[in-house]
Amino acid sequence: MGYVGSAELLIIVIIGLVIFLIAKSPKDSPIIFSHWHQLIDNLQASSQQFYASVEQNIKERQLPDTSISRVTHKEGGMLSPKREYLRVTRREHVFDICAAPFAKGFFISWWLGEKVGVFLDMMRIIPFFGPGLVRFIRPETYYRRDTALMFQESVHASVLEVLDHTTKTQGLRSLSESERKPILKDFFKR
Repeated sequence: MGYVGSAELLIIVIIGLVIFLIAKSPKDSPIIFSHWHQLIDNLQASSQQFYASVEQNIKERQLPDTSISRVTHKEGGMLSPKREYLRVTRREHVFDICAAPFAKGFFISWWLGEKVGVFLDMMRIIPFFGPGLVRFIRPETYYRRDTALMFQESVHASVLEVLDHTTKTQGLRSLSESERKPILKDFFKR
């Protein structure tokens, strides 16, 4: 009676792995594929005011299917403090914007990613077959790429417009062309 067969053991291991992955998977954490950051020396600004200005600018652009909220992310491990971000969401794309004083200046960054959900996230880790299954279930299309790029460009432009206004008001230099460009990280690789 106390004997567990190999099939039962395999099922127990798979169920345990699924429970572990679901518990370990950070909720609301997208797969990041683009990033931008800039430290502006001598800029004095309020994070909350910067967020409010960016939020207003985004609303004026009337981006379709877009919602705006505030989220917090831990600065480090389990007991570390949290930092507030401005989150702009459009369908599966998530844009988290951070603005905060740093040293004698002000730091601004954003992270653009894609929410894939727990099911597809678990499928991605299956050796050999996982990435192919994810591409089969949710294929990359020109439309998905184009809308992700349009979303990125629109929100990034809002951040830059608010930043330009803030630096101009304080008599600081504008960002150079190279400082304005986002960093793409394997943009659509899964």
